[in-house]
Amino acid sequence: MSDLNRVKVLDALDAAYRNVTAVAGGLGEADLMRPSRCAGWAVADVLYHELLDARRALRTFASPADQPPDCDDVSYWTDYTPSGSADFAEESAAHARYVRIAAAAYPPGALAWEWSETAAAAVRAGRACTHRAVTTQGHALTVADFAATLAVEAAVHYLDLTVALPGSPAPDPASLALVRRVLDGLSGAPVPASWDDVTAALKGTGREPLTEADRQALGPLVGKFPLFA
Repeated sequence: MSDLNRVKVLDALDAAYRNVTAVAGGLGEADLMRPSRCAGWAVADVLYHELLDARRALRTFASPADQPPDCDDVSYWTDYTPSGSADFAEESAAHARYVRIAAAAYPPGALAWEWSETAAAAVRAGRACTHRAVTTQGHALTVADFAATLAVEAAVHYLDLTVALPGSPAPDPASLALVRRVLDGLSGAPVPASWDDVTAALKGTGREPLTEADRQALGPLVGKFPLFA
């Protein structure tokens, strides 16, 4: 079990979700079709993917675990490393197809509205949750650890969402710090101190390539990269 502070983690999730909401509310149809950092995905696709996560949050905060936690905010991500599942690539491709079709079905403005309503409700549900642990995707986690996984995903996908949207609010520092915590935990050692938190998130998840200097700084850890996707 991790040492995360539940209130602070939920505050980080709230801030990360509010950033997405601020961006989504100003998107026109052309903006929704701008490219993201996720290969083959437009802005609308990333936003819908994030909506799926907020919906899952609502279910999970209402789903008490009947067993002790079996993973924490770091070990949860081992299922999402490129080597974490034999079916990782196939599952990712199937999800990408579904997201593209579903996102395209929304009329103008509807996707941003549903995101803003669902994200806010998910945060409220997390703050109101009284369970010691919750269950999601076959795992049991404490509420703080689960909320941290949501904040990590939101932080990384915010960088995906805004790559072609100049003028977007700056990424939330608390959620990025949670990303760095996961990267350090998965690698078994701190990622280079020369990387700021945005750089760490992008390089640690394979969204930016490692330079020769990065490889030298990482040494034997370089074989673990990307640490999760």
